[in-house]
Amino acid sequence: MNTVWVTTLPNHSRFVAVGGIYTVIQTKARLTCEEWGENYFLVGPYMESSVRTQVELIEPCNAALRRTIDKMNSSGCKVYFGRWLIEGSPYVILLDVGFTAWSLDRWKSELWENCSIGVPWFDREANDAILFGFLTAWLLGEVCTQCDEPPHIVAHFHEWLAGLGLVLCRQRQLPVATIFTTHATLLGRYLCAGNVDFYNNLAEFNVDKEAGDRQIYHRYCLERAAVRCTHVFTTVSQITAIEAEHLLKRKPDIVTPNGLNVKKFSAMHEFQNLHAQSKARIQEFVRGHFYGHLDFNLDKTVFLFIAGRYEFSNKGADIFLEALARLNYLLRVNHSDVTIIAFFIMPARTNNFNVETLKGQAVRKQLWDTAQTVKEHFGKKLYESLLVGQLPDVSKMLDKEDFTMMKRAIFATQRQCLPPVCSHNMLEDSSDPILNCIRRIGLFNTAQDRVKVIFHPEFLSSTSPLLPMDYEEFVRGCHLGVFPSYYEPWGYTPAECTVMGIPSISTNLSGFGCFMEEHIADPSAYGIYILDRRYCGVDESCNQLTSFLFQFCQQSRRQRIIQRNRTERLSDLLDWRYLGRVRYYTHTHTHTQNTVNCFSDHEGPMLCPLSATGFRYPRPASVPPSPAHSLHSSPHHSEAEDEEEPYDEDLEAEKDRVNIRQPFNMPNRNKNQTVSLPEKN
Repeated sequence: MNTVWVTTLPNHSRFVAVGGIYTVIQTKARLTCEEWGENYFLVGPYMESSVRTQVELIEPCNAALRRTIDKMNSSGCKVYFGRWLIEGSPYVILLDVGFTAWSLDRWKSELWENCSIGVPWFDREANDAILFGFLTAWLLGEVCTQCDEPPHIVAHFHEWLAGLGLVLCRQRQLPVATIFTTHATLLGRYLCAGNVDFYNNLAEFNVDKEAGDRQIYHRYCLERAAVRCTHVFTTVSQITAIEAEHLLKRKPDIVTPNGLNVKKFSAMHEFQNLHAQSKARIQEFVRGHFYGHLDFNLDKTVFLFIAGRYEFSNKGADIFLEALARLNYLLRVNHSDVTIIAFFIMPARTNNFNVETLKGQAVRKQLWDTAQTVKEHFGKKLYESLLVGQLPDVSKMLDKEDFTMMKRAIFATQRQCLPPVCSHNMLEDSSDPILNCIRRIGLFNTAQDRVKVIFHPEFLSSTSPLLPMDYEEFVRGCHLGVFPSYYEPWGYTPAECTVMGIPSISTNLSGFGCFMEEHIADPSAYGIYILDRRYCGVDESCNQLTSFLFQFCQQSRRQRIIQRNRTERLSDLLDWRYLGRVRYYTHTHTHTQNTVNCFSDHEGPMLCPLSATGFRYPRPASVPPSPAHSLHSSPHHSEAEDEEEPYDEDLEAEKDRVNIRQPFNMPNRNKNQTVSLPEKN
């Protein structure tokens, strides 16, 4: 979703334009609305299907903005104004890109004449980027025209798809201060998908040749032009900053990590209860999926998962599968009674659900219905026996019909095949990377395997007849998220796990992993395992991942609860209130205001830039939960003994709060204070 955010800052008539990643924009909207109130606008492409369900169309709230929209509509555009129905309800200005497609050839010619960038006719995505960029620059320029005095404008664009508007603003010399943020370089994603030794050869790539070989040179030129033209260049992580410096030939001025809206529970145990409820729903699915082969104890089963775009190598699915094969061997030779079920949630091309998978859920439901029927018969006879003052004769509580019903249900669970590895019918089964890797390592969900694999090639939905859970519920029910990515500029999946109190494995090549290493003295003690994929070979990294997984399997239920509590306490680090208002984004806006010439007439003292360095979490006050480090790992095995371990979660949390240097708080601006654009006489 390519969007532009427009913000009028207090005390000045300023517009801030931002485009980019859907999750970033949506989750940050509430905080920004609280910060700037009615002076916050978003501008993006008009999509009728989304507008019908997500946008309330209204009249523009500002006279100058109303004249701007009227002028553009009378000149052959379609511009809409409304409120986006998400948290914060920000204003949105929507540009109908398709309605102005008649201008594409003219704007392409102008782009070539002024910037020497040619775009082929067949690249529809790049064509849409051209239309959106010219419309964005037109909008900002028209706002300046409709104001009596030129407003102060700060334009913050995300990604190359929105970057052309930035280039045009500079080329037309509009009074606009610009910020450009890249969440992942275009060329970097293509290079990593080609299985090259990316990070060890960053300085050696011939970027023009590499982009040309992949037929994305025109896109690369648009991205690089935006980077070169912007006043302030930012990216989302330190690892992406290194990448951008080599591939886009400019070092980012500021790193602005991504965040989430963190909802705190009033009691510590509430998110643990949600974990138990969601885990029970996953267990029900597992009972159906493994019917006839349910020879393992679900109370000693650990659920792992990996989720995201289906990029087999970039997302680390290859190394995860190899580590699971090695983990399976370790658990078998150590005669472990722990079972691992690893879920792969990655969308691929399918034509329907697997019949055997659907049958499993039907058999499970039939068994449940049979048990409920027998229970009702049993309960009725027990009730009648107690009414007459007699103890029931257990041998007469179930009649022949009940036994027949139960035998029929048991026979229905007989299965001639193994539980399916994939829950859907794949269109390209023979060439699918995950399925081919599973065939190679031999994880076929046999009775001897301590590691079971379920590949769900479709995003989760609460309306699914197979696994009726949305993604958040599923994550809460799992024990560990595994994201051994090779290319992950930020990594929302491990961040979402952290916010929900679920431990996760990330890498030092992901933005999230680097961020956590910077802020936490010992991430593994807080349930954040950082896999070394930058300085180690593939085999060594795979062994390290196997070690992490094996250690996690050795934890008792009590230790996992303690670890989840610690993980959940890190959620403040990822809250937009900390990342946005307090540190990174405030620093970015301040830095832009202090360095751009169009603010030279600013009255009063310039704003002092904030420090973008964070505080570090110390090691937890109590003993770490990992068996590899625990002082009581060898003599304690039973759950009963674990329950007797002296541990006070509230006391431990209080010690952490005392030892952690909290970030300072910025004063809130008056969200009800609005600033009108200067009116044109």
